Amino acid sequence: MGCAINWVTSEFPTAEHPHYAPFIKQEFTSLQNAGIEVDVFHYRGNQDWKRYLNYYPEIRRKLHDKQYDLFHAQFGQSGIFDLPKKIPLVVTFRGSDALGIIDDVTGKYTRKGRVLQVLSRLVARAANETIAVSRELVDHLPKRHYEIIPSGINLERFKPMPREDARTQLGLSLDSPIIFFGANPDTLRKRFPLAEQAVNIVKQHLPAVQLIAAKGIPFEKMPLYINAANVLVFTSVHEGSPNIVKESLACNLPVVSVDVGDVKERLDGLDGCYLCEDDKPETIARYLERALSSSKAIQGRQAVAQLDIAATAERIIGVYNRALSGKH
Repeated sequence: MGCAINWVTSEFPTAEHPHYAPFIKQEFTSLQNAGIEVDVFHYRGNQDWKRYLNYYPEIRRKLHDKQYDLFHAQFGQSGIFDLPKKIPLVVTFRGSDALGIIDDVTGKYTRKGRVLQVLSRLVARAANETIAVSRELVDHLPKRHYEIIPSGINLERFKPMPREDARTQLGLSLDSPIIFFGANPDTLRKRFPLAEQAVNIVKQHLPAVQLIAAKGIPFEKMPLYINAANVLVFTSVHEGSPNIVKESLACNLPVVSVDVGDVKERLDGLDGCYLCEDDKPETIARYLERALSSSKAIQGRQAVAQLDIAATAERIIGVYNRALSGKH
């Protein structure tokens, strides 16, 4: 595919913040590995529309200076920088751009998040091709065709290893059951207090259970924590296609989750994983106990094999080809 692609994203890992959206960098790298010439422009909007106004002329100049063939916006709001369109526009919708933003202080949906949704719908109508990481997002976007491509996972990085080895490397107890909360507990959208309530109920029967949250854990160590755990608990209010669930399945770690994003699809038919019928702590606790009491290995890795980053990169390249040809 001989063309130059300008990637624009509001989230990307940096030296200062290496934990920001590592799945975005994985996808970017997978396209480069597939032979695609792609440059990334990372900006931080911080929900400040003045920043967007300041970035707009800079990104437009970049489009002119290099003569890119295609613009790929990560998150709906990034697509405004190609409007009015100079080159074909592909947009990937990932979650909050379609669903809104939850304030980390109040826990409520914000007005700025509603503005973000309006912008995302505008961009969706203008785009040549659109990608959504889960079917749930499509229900919140204008009617048109969306290619459903979940964020890919690195199956070489995330793979099963003996639990004892992982715990030894991390200095964790070899005996206590561990429930892993694979997100920053300070992000209210992830609902860590709900996970805590559920685990406290579990502790009434299994007092040795530990709850470990992924605060400050480098991305490179996430496979160790996943393999050290007995089960992943996932309690988010909303999601697109949560990578921690897919990465846990790639390591054959049982998952207990509320029905959010594409988790239902990921867990469908997987013995040993549980999709909660509601988000009550008692319900989550019941399934956590069930997962902890089972010694049967799950077949999670097989279930996510088609989501390897090399495979999802090929699907994205197919979308690029359609956008460039003007055919769907």
